[in-house]
Amino acid sequence: MKAMIFAAGLGTRLQPLTNDKPKALVQVNGKTLLENAINKIIRAGINEVIINVHHFAHQVIDFVKEKNSFGIDIRFSDESGKLLDTGGGLKKASWFLKGGEPFLIYNVDILSDIDLRQMISFHKENKVLVTLAVRERKTSRYLLFDEVFTLCGWQNVKTGEKKIPVAKPDLKPFAFSGIHIIEPAIFNLMTESGRFSIIDVYLRLAKECKILGYDHSETQWFDLGRIENLKEAEKV
Repeated sequence: MKAMIFAAGLGTRLQPLTNDKPKALVQVNGKTLLENAINKIIRAGINEVIINVHHFAHQVIDFVKEKNSFGIDIRFSDESGKLLDTGGGLKKASWFLKGGEPFLIYNVDILSDIDLRQMISFHKENKVLVTLAVRERKTSRYLLFDEVFTLCGWQNVKTGEKKIPVAKPDLKPFAFSGIHIIEPAIFNLMTESGRFSIIDVYLRLAKECKILGYDHSETQWFDLGRIENLKEAEKV
């Protein structure tokens, strides 16, 4: 099984820490966000990883080389010329991720004790196109699921915007955790090009493909893309 780490963001919410380095190299408890993400993936039994880079891309590449690629196979998807968002970034890295096995996507700016092996087993047992790690937490944007955790829609509670491709009663809102497991068949279903969001792809495909939520509300989870959350995570 392979994995991709989304690490190409500008890290604007972490300024001034990201004025001279990428978000991936910001530290929490003495370790970079990237190192935490890679170690989490290795503990799940994955040893082939691709990392997309943009902001101070050379620093990320040099850091990984200095660490001898953490003893695994690490490649890079260079978005220095143009930031492609999650969907475009995933599509650009398809050359590495295509194959017969599902792959894991992990945002570099999250810290969680979620059991990735258990989530992978859940994905394989349910034979779905995508499994999304979600949890009950307060946010402005939610994914909407039916009673059996099938993805049906999305809403922004601040703006009132909604996208409901699968209309069902009593949809339940859950916050996305930035962790997904995806079947490589998704690349054959992507009609989008350039810069685009993977969430928009999921919503488009929700009518015809099974996309499930994986509730890990009982585990710890931190969005380390904000300075205040970095300080909170360091207390744990």
